[in-house]
Parts: sequence; structure tokens; C-alpha cells
Amino acid sequence: MGDMANNSVAYSGVKNSLKEANYDGDFGITLAELRALMELRSTDALRKIQESYGDVYGICAKLKTSPNEGLSGNPADIERRQAVFGKNFIPPKKPKTFLQLVWEALQDVTLIVLEIAAIVSLGLSFYRPPEGNNEVCGQVSVGEEEGEGETGWIEGAAILLSVVCVVLVTAFNDWSKEKQFRGLQSRIEQEQKFTVIRGGQVIQIPVADITVGDIAQVKYGDLLPADGILIQGNDLKIDESSLTGESDHVKKTLDKDPLLLSGTHVMEGSGRMVVTAVGMNSQTGIIFALLGAGGEEEEKKDEKKKEKKNKKQDGTVENRNKAKAQDGAAMEMQPLKSEEGGDGDEKDKKKANLPKKEKSVLQGKLTKLAVQIGKAGLLMSAITVIILVLYFVINTFWVQKRQWLVECTPIYSQYFVKFFIIGVTVLVVAVPEGLPLAVTISLAYSVKKMMKDNNLVRHLDACETMGNATAICSDKTGTLTMNRMTVVQAYINENHYKKVPDPDAIPESIFSYLVTGISVNCAYTSKILPPEIEGGLPRHVGNKTECALLGLVLDLKLDYQDVRNEIPEEALYKVYTFNSVRKSMSTVLKNSDGSYRLFSKGASEIILKKCFKILSANGEAKVFRPRDRDDIVKTVIEPMASEGLRTICLAFRDFPAGEPEPDWDNENDIVTGLTCIAVVGIEDPVRPEVPDAIRKCQRAGITVRMVTGDNINTARAIASKCGILPSGEDFLCLEGKEFNRRIRNEKGEIEQERIDKIWPKLRVLARSSPTDKHTLVKGIIDSTVSEQRQVVAVTGDGTNDGPALKKADVGFAMGIAGTDVAKEASDIILIDDNFTSIVKAVMWGRNVYDSISKFLQFQLTVNVVAVIVAFTGACITQDSPLKAVQMLWVNLIMDTLASLALATEPPTESLLLRKPYGRNKPLISRTMMKNILGQAVYQLVVVFTLLFAGEKFFDIDSGRNAPLHAPPSEHYTIVFNTFVLMQLFNEINARKIHGERNVFEGIFKNIIFCTIVLGTFVIQIIIVQFGGKPFSCSKLSLAQWLWSVFLGMGTLLWGQLISTVPTSRLKFLKEAGHGTQKEEIPEEELAEDVEEIDHAERELRRGQILWFRGLNRIQTQIRVVNAFRSSLYEGLEKTESRRSIHNFMTHPEFRIEDSEPHIPLIDDTDTEDNPPTKRNSSPPPSSNKNNNAVDSGIHLKTEMNKSATSSSPGSPLHSLETSL
Repeated sequence: MGDMANNSVAYSGVKNSLKEANYDGDFGITLAELRALMELRSTDALRKIQESYGDVYGICAKLKTSPNEGLSGNPADIERRQAVFGKNFIPPKKPKTFLQLVWEALQDVTLIVLEIAAIVSLGLSFYRPPEGNNEVCGQVSVGEEEGEGETGWIEGAAILLSVVCVVLVTAFNDWSKEKQFRGLQSRIEQEQKFTVIRGGQVIQIPVADITVGDIAQVKYGDLLPADGILIQGNDLKIDESSLTGESDHVKKTLDKDPLLLSGTHVMEGSGRMVVTAVGMNSQTGIIFALLGAGGEEEEKKDEKKKEKKNKKQDGTVENRNKAKAQDGAAMEMQPLKSEEGGDGDEKDKKKANLPKKEKSVLQGKLTKLAVQIGKAGLLMSAITVIILVLYFVINTFWVQKRQWLVECTPIYSQYFVKFFIIGVTVLVVAVPEGLPLAVTISLAYSVKKMMKDNNLVRHLDACETMGNATAICSDKTGTLTMNRMTVVQAYINENHYKKVPDPDAIPESIFSYLVTGISVNCAYTSKILPPEIEGGLPRHVGNKTECALLGLVLDLKLDYQDVRNEIPEEALYKVYTFNSVRKSMSTVLKNSDGSYRLFSKGASEIILKKCFKILSANGEAKVFRPRDRDDIVKTVIEPMASEGLRTICLAFRDFPAGEPEPDWDNENDIVTGLTCIAVVGIEDPVRPEVPDAIRKCQRAGITVRMVTGDNINTARAIASKCGILPSGEDFLCLEGKEFNRRIRNEKGEIEQERIDKIWPKLRVLARSSPTDKHTLVKGIIDSTVSEQRQVVAVTGDGTNDGPALKKADVGFAMGIAGTDVAKEASDIILIDDNFTSIVKAVMWGRNVYDSISKFLQFQLTVNVVAVIVAFTGACITQDSPLKAVQMLWVNLIMDTLASLALATEPPTESLLLRKPYGRNKPLISRTMMKNILGQAVYQLVVVFTLLFAGEKFFDIDSGRNAPLHAPPSEHYTIVFNTFVLMQLFNEINARKIHGERNVFEGIFKNIIFCTIVLGTFVIQIIIVQFGGKPFSCSKLSLAQWLWSVFLGMGTLLWGQLISTVPTSRLKFLKEAGHGTQKEEIPEEELAEDVEEIDHAERELRRGQILWFRGLNRIQTQIRVVNAFRSSLYEGLEKTESRRSIHNFMTHPEFRIEDSEPHIPLIDDTDTEDNPPTKRNSSPPPSSNKNNNAVDSGIHLKTEMNKSATSSSPGSPLHSLETSL
């Protein structure tokens, strides 16, 4: 390589090294020195390396590692290095403790109201009125015996106790959820591997095992796990925007900028680096320490001391950290280890039941529904209290004409508190706080089970969105096909061989070109290893297409490794690595006589256009005219492609010795005037299970489209084999160019109307670039042609698929073939890269939706009945038939336990027999509404009959109009018992929501359901028989129990009757729980981007969320301001423009025109917010060095973004004023 020029620089660092050899074990370089070195940039760093160490090899020598062989891999050596230089691990944020979760659960407004009421009731119950005044104060019977009055405190205490129960259950659920995600994350972390050289062997090790001194191989698509210095690189370009905010790719060479930083993405090329900093000492780790994410307080203090030292040495670290703090990464720079699952995930997931960016259709609908129900409940409870108070006042002071005496005040106030408690209980029952719980349980359960189906879910709501998917845009290679490439046809020496030719049939001269060209011009990381089990297939490592070519060399009875040993990677003069724009790869060799030879390979149409000669049958080069090219395309390439083969052209070019050296950076002039060696056809067979999976999708109303970089004929052939193109129907197959021509107007702008004409018929998009993929996905999502908004899932594996994965409703990344960047951008990782796993994801997604609907159907029945009973009972008898504590028990069974029981139903194949629900389908269909109202009618009839005629039927004392502290009556206990049993049996009815008759189908497959129903029944027996005064229950006889059970079972029979009535007859039934319609959204919010609007936020915006969030925000901002000390700023933003931290905006090439400048917010509660990286509209970075944190990217949405065009002036104060 030309980059080796620095070897001659004298070792000026030898003298220093002797002094330092005594500390840090026996390495010639200390941790502090390495950290100081990694904080320098480009030329400064180079100068420092040359002055202190000579060159990279000097550093390798001091780190006791070999640039070619790597570390020995001796465990003792590795441990010693980890002890001296630290481990490659950033400790995750501490999880919330159980007590914190309890405290959060206590913030629930209804619970707070209940607690207050209970405490007041407790206080009043201890007050004994002075004797003798009872007559004066009216009928305040304190019971026949004095003892009864003593137990007045029990109700208050019981309410407090049940509040404690509810809180503990909620907290426990949150805690177990968090534990699950921690587990999930550690699993992701263990799977994250990186390629290093140890003992001369190229091996993959977990990212956490990388240590200082390791020689790591970096290649296109990697996310660097540690800091390092380049030893050798080919055309290496890095996207450092996550650290510096600079959107341009940075070219890394030995003589300009050899430093590679953790957390940055390799966008092109390949190379080797020596690792110099890991974990908390790497650039990512340092920033983490600043943000207080890693480790203990003491560590942070040390970090800050070190920071200060470093700042004295060099101001840039401070600026860079500040810039980073808001350029994408600060709020949540992902830790190295968990690049894929990300700490961010945990945070998203912790907030899974907080409303978030309404990517999740369900969350939007649910929150809206919950708020509507809550409002209705509030109204009912207010009316209840008002009626009770008025009745009491009128009855006491008007009808009985009493005076309000001072000594009677406590007694009257006891009445008022009792009324208030009844009101609150009505509210508690009305508010379905089980909804978020049901969603969380259902999603968490699904996520756990989906692991077994090879779906690793990174964002909870993706699981449910998948159930609504209407379109899947899938890659071809590896997803629909097996990704085991083999060369099956070849066009060599003017012959088209239908199978791999015999080595003797090929002239010697062509042979050497072919073998050298393939061996050298494939990434050295691609190789074929012997099979793991005897008789198995050889293992392909690295790029599968390159492995197919290497396989061809082996088939020709030669060994590519001999050529590679002769020409090691360091000897390659220049490499133009493969990327999706070039669709080719070229390598330049320098010969001993000073001449150069270039080998090129790539998509056959593209390379053939650059060929002016071709090797003829006798091995001589002859002229290759456009007419000949067309012949080859017609007779060779198209027939190969129509059989589903991928065609690759191999070519070379010689640069004679005498001529001046060409300008190697001008690629277009170099890779032209080629001589064609051969065209090969590579087969990648369709996975046997794919056609069936695609049929299932089509039956389920999901359109599958294939988007591939391959030739259109190959794509069409494979699409037909898979069943994407059914024979006899007119579907479109387009190439990327043609697609672009059709969707753009004369000015070259994309028009939605044009896309709308194409996408409904489009099934295959071939030779497509990543931008085409993104355009297609965006076009389908934004389309308004069909009555439902399309929900699109996309699969991707390459770095360049990031934008499409981000834009899609659900992004699937490939677990095996996928690059780190793709995984980072995705929502679900397909562990086995198989299309059938996507179908399983659809099934689970639909199941989540159905589980929630089942739960709703059950819960709303209870809500309707309980509220009406409490309300009418209170109005007619001045006392709720269901007491506060009983209501809380009902609330507990129907919320927490029922959500567990109904949310864990396993999915069935029948879910794939219906069309997707779509985004606007209401949660509660008319069939469900029929079930809810029908069951409510039955239950109300039973309860009211028992309430007003039960004492005659059972021949017991009436419990109505009982005095204030009367003992519990059998009458009201029967009402309560029957009510609970009706709910229990109705829970079985709720298992079916589409009007099926057999509600018991598959009930024993769901162990959790059976356990909960039985468990609830047992507890109910205990409460009734032994609950006594606290539960306002008195013991029941066997006959009374049997009647209760009988009336309860009536719900099952009644359910059969309801399902006989056709829904279509009942015109009056309304649906409920729609998503927010566009018309309901205020104009200014529409302007931002309809998708981003968070209905839930909008509904709950005023009130507690803002208050807590405000407090949190202030605390966090104070923390960050302290961390950054010098500059402070505060962003103000609309809650709707929330975007996820893993937004594609963090990747510089994922820049999409439709984004608005967002305002960064350093804030903990919304860790998912905006990574405020530069957008197209952002100003050039200002020259102001010390204030990067203010400069890079705070644009205020005021006065039509005027301020967005100017850089902010110098002082932090000024920026604070403007932002405020």
C-alpha cells in the first residue's frame, strides 16, 4: 500500500518508553497516554504518534502485539490486559428498584384520591360523639351493641390494604417486565461478535472479550466496538456523525487520519486496526461517564477529574463531547456492548405503557378509549356523590326539619365521607387501569414466545404493528433464498458452459487471469472452510457471492489460498471495495516491473459496459464492440437470468510501466477500458418453505413484494418460483431506473400520484438502490389510494437498508447476514434470516390484538354493570350495594388477573385466515359490543332482582337502608358473591370475540387461564366465608352458594343465546375505540408529520404527565449542565415531534428530505427523543469552538424557522435566551 510511507520515521519515542516501562504492568504505554492519544484528531494524532512512538508498529510493539499475528490468545495475557486497560463493557444504567416502582405505581390519581378518602374515614371513625346527642342528630345508629361502633375503622383500613395490594401487583409486573428486558438484552449482547486475529487465526469473539492490543478486522457495515489505530486499510470510509456530528464520511488512511473511534459506522472498505481503548476508556465510554450512565458515583468523579486533566491538555475533547452530547448520541449514546439491543431499548420498554410516538396503532386507540371511559366514569361518580349528598341534606334538614348542631358535625361528616368513598369506588371501577397492564403483559408474553420462533423483538410495539401489516417488502438473497451460492454456469473463452467446465478446457492464459482475479479481488475475509460435520457442506464465511467464486476456483482443482499467501492483503496497491452504488469491486496490484494490473468484478451489465476487449477462445484479447456486448446479453446473460441465476462479470486491465502513474482516486477513469475474462451464473436456490409461507401471507391479505439488487430476469424467475408472481395475472416487474423514470416529474421530483399509479400492481423491483427501496416504502405508507393506510414491513441486511428499515412500520434485520447498522435500525431481528419467521411474527401480532380485544370485552362488561349497580343502588338505597373494598377486589380480578389470563392465549393458524384489521378499525367491533351489552343486561337483571327481591327469595333480612355502622348482611353478601361469579364465568365467554359458539375450545392449552380462574374462585370463597367485617361479608350457606354459582353459570347459556342473534340485525350497535382520524387533528400538528402525532399524549397532556415530566426534565437538565459546566441550553419542543433515538437521522447517509429541524432536549424521561443530528436544513457548523453544544443544531420553530438559518451567536446565555 502507498500508505506505508511512515515506516522510515525515526523512533523518537524510544527514550520516553524506557521511563514509563515500570508502570501499568510491563506495557510500554500507559492507559492515560492511550486516552490522551485517542482524544486527538487527524493530523495532531499523526504528529503525536510519529513523535512518541514512530508509527503504528511502534504502538503495537509497546502493546506487545503482532500487527499480523495478533495477540497469542493466552487467557493469562488477556486477563492481565483487561486488568490494566479495562474490559470492553459499559455498565448499563441501574434498573429501578422495587421501591421506586412502588412509588411510581402510587402516583396513580385514582389511588391517591382513594388513599385520602380512606385516611379521612379512618380519622372520623375513631371519633366518638358525646353521649346523649344521638337523638338530636337524627338516625345515626351506632349499632345495637357498642362494640359495632368500634369497628368503624375497618373499612378505611381495608381500603388502604387493597390499595397496597393493587400497588404491589402493578409494581411487581413492572419489575418482572424490566427483568425480562434485561435478560433479552444480555442475550443480544452475547450474540454480538466481532472479527479479530489471535495467534494468526481469524476468529470471531464476543464484543465484550475484545481487549487492548487485539488486532481487529473492520469491514463494510461494522459498528466499531472499541477505539483503535489503523494498521492497514482499503478505501476505508467511516461515518463519525454519531460522535462528531459531521455528516460527511471520513476517509481513514495511515498518512492522514488513522484513528478509528468506537460507536462509528464503517460505510465503505475494509482494514485492520490495533485496539487502543475499550469500555469506559473508549470515546463512547467517556461520553457515557459524562452523562452519568455507567458505573458508580466515584467512577464518575474520577472520570471528571481525568476529563479536567485532559481538557487542560487539549480543548478538543471538551468540544467533541459537547457536540456529541447533542449530535445524536448524548441522550442515549448506545453502549458498545449493546449496540444492537441498546440501553435505549430498555428505556423504551420501561415506558412501554407510557404513550409514545404513535407508531403503535394499538397504543393510540387504547389510550383514547381509556380516556373516554375515564371521563364517563368521572361523570358517573360525581353524579352519584351529588345525589347522595342532596338526598341526605334534604331528608335530614328539610323533611325532618333538624338543626345543624356543632356537636353533630362529626357524625354528619362521617356520612359525607361515606358518600365520597362510594363516589370514588364508582370511579375506581369505571377507570380501566388494567388496560395498559393487559397490553404490557400481552406484548411481553408474545416477545418471549417469539424468541422461540426466531424473532428477536427490539421494540415492543413492533410486535403488535406486525399484526396489521398489509405489505411486506422482502429482500431476495438469504430471505427468500438459501444464501448458499454456487457457480453453475459460465461463459469463458467464447463458450457458454451449462455446468462448471473441466480445467483442461480452459486455455492456460485465461486460467491464470481467472484464478488470480478471483483470489485477490474478493475480500480476504471471505473464505471456504471444511465442513463442521463429516459429509456436510463446506462452510462459507464472509460474503456469499464471493464464496461462490472462490468455490469455482476450488472446482477448477486449484487453491485460492496459495495465491493469497503469495499476495498478502498488505501487498494490494489499491482496493475499490464493493458498495451499493458501484455494484462492483476492483483491486489494483503493482507488478515488480512498475506496471499495474487491475482486477474488477461486479454486476454483469455494469462491468460489460466498461469492457472494450474480451479474451477469445485461444486466450488472446480481441476487440469487444457494443454489438458483441448486445449479443452476449441476449445469448448468455438473459438466458442465465431467466433461470434465476445471478450473473457476475470478471474483467481486468493493465497499466503499462512507462506511462505516468494514474490518479487512483479518480475511479471512473481507472475502472474502464477493461478486458472481459468471463461471465459466471451463480445459483441461490429458493428456501423450500418459502412458497407456502407466501401463500399464507396472500391468504391473510398481505401483499409480498420483492425488492432486490439483482438482475430483473433473475428476480422475475425467483419471484415466480416463490409464488410472488402468480401465473396469468398482470403484475409489474420494474428495474430501479424504470421505477424512477415513472415516479418523477420533468424536474426530477418524486410525485405521490405517480407512485400511487405503480405500487398497487408492483410485485418485483429489481436492480434497485437503497434509495429506491426507501422511496417505495415511503410511497406506499404515504399513499391514500386505498381506504386503509398501508402498514408496511421491510426486511434488510445491508448498511444501506437503514433508511428503509427506519421508515417502515416494522423493520426486520437479518440476524446472520445483517450488518450492525441494519440491526440498529430495525425493530425485529430475524435470528434465522428466514421469511417464514416473518409469517410467525404476523400471527403473534394479530394474536396480541385479539388478546387485547378479549380483555376489553370482559372488562367493559364488568365496568358497565358495576358502575350502573353502584349508581342506581346509591340513588335508591343511599348506599352502594357493592362496598368500596368489594369493588376493589372486583377491580383486582378483572384488571390484573383477567389481563394475565386473557392476554396469554397462544395464537392459532386460523388468525391467518382473515384480512388485516387496518389502522382505523375500532378496537371494539359491533359483535363485541353486542356481547358486552347482552351480558350487561343479564347481569343487571340478576343483580337488581337480588337487590330488591332477594330477601324474599332467600327468606333473609333485607340489607337495604342499613344504618351507618350496621354489621354486614347476608343479603348484600349474596349480591356481591353472585356478581363476582358472573364475572368469572363471563371470563370464559370473553375468550372468543368473533361470535364463535365453542368458548371452551383450546381452554386446557392455556394453563395460566385455568389457574387464574380457579385461583380467583378459591379466593372468593375465602373472602365470603372468612372476610367478615373488612369485606362487608357474612357467611353463606351451601344452598346460597349453589344459587350464586347457578346464576353465574347462566352467563354461559346467555352467551350462546346472544351469539344466535345476527349482528347485522342490530343496527343501533356502535363501534368504539377508533384510532384518531386525520380530521380530528389540529392543523399545526398535521404540518409536522401525521405519523408522529401522539394521540395519547394529546389526551393526557394536561395534568400529571406534564407535571412529573417537567420536574424530571429540570432535574436532568441540571445534571447535564453540571456535567458540561461551560455551556448550557434548554430545548423546548412539542411533545408530538418525538422520534426514537435509533432514528435514521443518526446515520448521516440516512438523510431524508421530509424532515423538519428538531430541537434537542437533554432529558432523561424522554430518552427516546430527538437525536438532533444535522439535517439538510441545518446551518453550517459555526466557527465558534468553545460553544459547540449550543451551535450544533438547536433550531427553534419560531417565525417560520428564521432562526434555523443562522448560527447561534457566541454566548451560552444568548442561546439560553433564544431557546426560552
